[in-house]
Amino acid sequence: MSSPDPQRAGVPSSRLMTVALVGAAVLALAGGGAFYFASQKAARPVEAGAIAVRVGAKSCEPMDLTVPAGRNVFEIENASDRPIEWEILDGVMVVEERENIAPGFKSQLTARLKPGTYDITCGLLSNPRGKLTVTASAHSEAERAKPPLKAFIGPLSEYKVYLALQSGQMSQATQALATAVDSGDLAAARTAYAAARIAYRHVEAVSGRIADIENAIDPIAAYLAGREQDPAFTGFHRIEFGLWHENSAAGLKPVADKLAADAAALRDRLKALKFEPADLAGNASREARRLAEGPIVSGDSLYAGDDLSEFAAAVDGLEKPVSLLLPLAGEASPDTAKAVTDAFAATRAEIGKLGGPGSAPVAYSEVPPDARKALAAAFVALADAVDRINPALGLE
Repeated sequence: MSSPDPQRAGVPSSRLMTVALVGAAVLALAGGGAFYFASQKAARPVEAGAIAVRVGAKSCEPMDLTVPAGRNVFEIENASDRPIEWEILDGVMVVEERENIAPGFKSQLTARLKPGTYDITCGLLSNPRGKLTVTASAHSEAERAKPPLKAFIGPLSEYKVYLALQSGQMSQATQALATAVDSGDLAAARTAYAAARIAYRHVEAVSGRIADIENAIDPIAAYLAGREQDPAFTGFHRIEFGLWHENSAAGLKPVADKLAADAAALRDRLKALKFEPADLAGNASREARRLAEGPIVSGDSLYAGDDLSEFAAAVDGLEKPVSLLLPLAGEASPDTAKAVTDAFAATRAEIGKLGGPGSAPVAYSEVPPDARKALAAAFVALADAVDRINPALGLE
């Protein structure tokens, strides 16, 4: 028996390989086509409010569209017998487009449009174009009035300086407090404590969001299992409890030293903190609501009773970042700027109503529940007014 010819032996194998490759290619093409048509059929659910556009062989239905500026969703249906693309054109520039819409299928297109008049393509390039008119809307007016980002550099920088100054004053006051506590000088300790609290209220809209520092500086006994006897009862209120409730500075030195160290750490953290333009009004609004929902109703300075002075200082702290935005807000939305200014005045007036003879603050324990609710409502109204700033400036 003769040995097989190697070349002849390879022929069937080569033919089989060729057939296999051709078959694989056909299957791949078929699979790709099936996937394409399946994906066309499995269109996304129609978004509520989508604008229907039907593209026929020679024109669109409708040929003229009018939509408000901002985000719009179009649902394009290909009612012709050829694949099409649908475009929104600003002169010769394509604003948005959707390509390869197969006959009988639909496709969605989302576009953010500015006021103006645009062309829309309607199937074949030889077909007449439709018109898309985009009218001004609240969104587009806000965008138009939105200041450039460089306009916020000044307010952000000035607020950073304010935080540095106030946190520096707080640090100095807590050092003085620690010194007075160490010497047993009750009167000096109370004076330093009050000064530190005022500076703290000025920065609390920001410092209150730094959880680890806040939990060390300002924990409240009611939130602790052991209340005033809990080891975690530290910071301002532990010292307040000693100086007023126990009428003594005895045993407070470790607490005062720790508070001074935490105040210095807060000062450094605030210097390093990064801000966005929206944070200026956003933090102020958030803090006003927090005060309304808790401290104003239940009281915060439970042992010294100096809540009204602290709330007045809090208003000063809230007003600082907001005041830096008011010139910009006044240009974009005069009504918003006026509402904010009026709300600050109304809040201060509400605090003033609760003062004693000669407008001297009274102990908060003497403020009845109805008056506290009225003050809380003023802070909520203030937060509502401040909440209008960011939308007016296009920051949200």
